[in-house]
Amino acid sequence: MDVPNAFIGHPHQPSPKEIAAALGTAEPLWKELLSWFAQEKGVTEKEWASVSAKYGWGLRLKLKKRTIVYLGPCAGCLRVSFVLGKRAVAAAHHCDLPKSLVQTIDEAPRYAEGTGVRLFVKAQEDLAGIRQLAAIKLAN
Repeated sequence: MDVPNAFIGHPHQPSPKEIAAALGTAEPLWKELLSWFAQEKGVTEKEWASVSAKYGWGLRLKLKKRTIVYLGPCAGCLRVSFVLGKRAVAAAHHCDLPKSLVQTIDEAPRYAEGTGVRLFVKAQEDLAGIRQLAAIKLAN
């Protein structure tokens, strides 16, 4: 499943109102995830970026200078992307992640920077795996 970024071709960083409108019923999940990263993991630095108009806008959550996760607002959901190093991928295989999430990691493209894992959040139950993967990323 690939859902396009809601802000493809958008000339400027989206406002909170525009983000809420794009996310629709997924907006509370967006807010909950941002809050969890800040309060539970200390990941408070936020950086909006658009590498080009054809990819849209995304929010990078950083701990110091290290990017932990990329969030992309989509129509009715949000995209959560991690770049996992070899140790994080190995750790994901040795914990109790859902089998479907481990399969997603195994099938994800490999880059010089690491394994690029893209997940979509549409419902509350989608957040548990995201939290587990974030903890793995932070620990490795």
